[in-house]
Amino acid sequence: MELVLLVLVLVAALGAVVVGSRAGQRRRAAQAEAELAPVRRLVEEDVTALGVELQELDTDLAGQPLGAGENADYQRALDAYEAAKTAADALTAPDQVRHVTEILDDGRYAMSCVRARVAGQPLPTRRPPCFFDPRHGLSVTDVAYVPPGGVQRDVPACALDAERVRVGAEPDVRKVMVGSQRVPYWQGGRAYEPYAQGYYGAFGPMQWMFMGMMFSGGLEGLGEGLGAVGEGIGDTLGGIGEGLGDMFDGFDF
Repeated sequence: MELVLLVLVLVAALGAVVVGSRAGQRRRAAQAEAELAPVRRLVEEDVTALGVELQELDTDLAGQPLGAGENADYQRALDAYEAAKTAADALTAPDQVRHVTEILDDGRYAMSCVRARVAGQPLPTRRPPCFFDPRHGLSVTDVAYVPPGGVQRDVPACALDAERVRVGAEPDVRKVMVGSQRVPYWQGGRAYEPYAQGYYGAFGPMQWMFMGMMFSGGLEGLGEGLGAVGEGIGDTLGGIGEGLGDMFDGFDF
């Protein structure tokens, strides 16, 4: 009888481990989707914005003869738009957003090249997008910016935002929802880091923005990472406990 009871206990324990593991997986999947949803909306807005800019470019070029260079850059921008749409539709994790914003950045640069060629100007220097809102397009200069409660950084800015900062006005900052508050995207948490990486990862001076440092210091990112590890362990232990409880409900000792 004792041997039978021991076997039953071992089977119940094994079942509890399986149940706990599955419960932890479900919780992690739900958390991943919750992190992805707002980032997906953000990048979809960026894709839509590029589409609108392409329509405006098409209107501006209507009736103008285009050479081989203009046509090649214009096709590159169109291809980037289609590729970004496809990549955005296929997102399954926040880390994949980086690929979409890389494509968008390349598309906007191609559009800038088209406009420069048509105007008979030199091709623009490849610079990072405007820090305050990547949808503003290529930055034209760096400006010293001090956010509320933060430290001063030299950041790339479009002409309009650079002028706003110089005269002491607020730049046009891209904001995202975090809980019930709207905050600058660079304060949105680790889920938004791949979004920034795609736009700025190729430019060394911007690396500080997405390495857990942001403007306010380096411990915030570390704290979020440790919190995530703790949550994962707690989910697994909690699931195992639930499984053990379910498995032993039917036994009368």
